[in-house]
Amino acid sequence: MRNTFIVLAAVIIGLFVYTKLMARVGSGSPPPDVPLEQQADLVRVYKAERRMILLKGDTPISTYRISLGRAADEGPKQQEGDEKTPEGRYEIDWRNPKSMAHLSLHISYPNPGDQRNAEAGGFPPGGAIMIHGLPNGWGLFGNAHRLWDWTDGCIAATNSEMRDIWARVPNHTPIEIMP
Repeated sequence: MRNTFIVLAAVIIGLFVYTKLMARVGSGSPPPDVPLEQQADLVRVYKAERRMILLKGDTPISTYRISLGRAADEGPKQQEGDEKTPEGRYEIDWRNPKSMAHLSLHISYPNPGDQRNAEAGGFPPGGAIMIHGLPNGWGLFGNAHRLWDWTDGCIAATNSEMRDIWARVPNHTPIEIMP
């Protein structure tokens, strides 16, 4: 029994160290941009369906199955640490090619309404909400990441999907996150 505990502890510590090391390594170079006619002008997320659609006008150009924050089904994000994914209209306001997860696009949460609601409740709204791939070094899990919601409020896709999303979603693209 004691040996089992020691082995389990060693595995957990090893995984922790591996994740920290891979986060420092980065996720490689971003994909090239796609032609303008293949770029989205709106991102729409349906939380209940765990689905994200890139739209050009009214036409879907890509659809992805996603994972969300661990408490995503409990309503919109209200405060830092609640593990909920926001709801509302935001924009992709910057990107991080050296993210701890394979590429990431920042969502402009909190908006002024989110900020006011959090202040009225006496707590910080949180931030750093991203669309991202899997944590660096964990790409081998691929589609299995969709078996549960595992982010702290972000929107996660596979690494190959994230490369496609990165290429198709320019900065300042609006994103609507629906319940």
